[in-house]
Parts: sequence; structure tokens; C-alpha cells
Amino acid sequence: MKNENATGAARAVSTAALAAAVAAAMGTLVVPASAQEQEKCYGIAPAGQNDCKAGPGTTCAGTSRVDYQGNAWKLVPKGTCRQVELPDGREGSLVALERDVPEG
Repeated sequence: MKNENATGAARAVSTAALAAAVAAAMGTLVVPASAQEQEKCYGIAPAGQNDCKAGPGTTCAGTSRVDYQGNAWKLVPKGTCRQVELPDGREGSLVALERDVPEG
């Protein structure tokens, strides 16, 4: 019985070591999306889909009141802000915009 416990413990240690090695290897191969460089892109969020405070009249994520509100932003991968396809010739911006800002 004592030998069986030693074998089980050795197996558990081997399994844990293998799991740690695989996790370490995966960590060097995969970069989570949240770790990629991102930037704020203003004027691209549909109403209620902004990532954070959108200027006067809003308090938090999801509180923009109009589509593509110029002072509302979403995080996008760095360098892609102006490439986001929007209707009516609108473009994203790295700074807050005056367009499509609700009154009051």
C-alpha cells in the first residue's frame, strides 16, 4: 500500500510538471487580445456600445446616446482607428470629435 501511495504522488508531480511546461510554452506562443497594444478611437461606437465615459451626459461604458457619438470611444488595436468602416463618410479619430454629440 505504501508503494502505491508513492507511485500516485510521483504521478501527480509528473502531471503537474507537464501541465506547467505546457502552460509556459503556450504563454510564449499566444498573445491574448487584451495584451495587444490598443488605443482609444472616437466616433466609431454605435449608441450604447462605447467602452468608457463619453463626455458630458454620460457616466460609463455603454452610455453613449447616439450612433458614432464624436466624444465616445472604443478600444481598437493600435493603428486601426481610421480603418474602421463607418457610414456616410465618417472616420474614427484619436481625439474627441465635435460631430454627433447629443445636446444637453
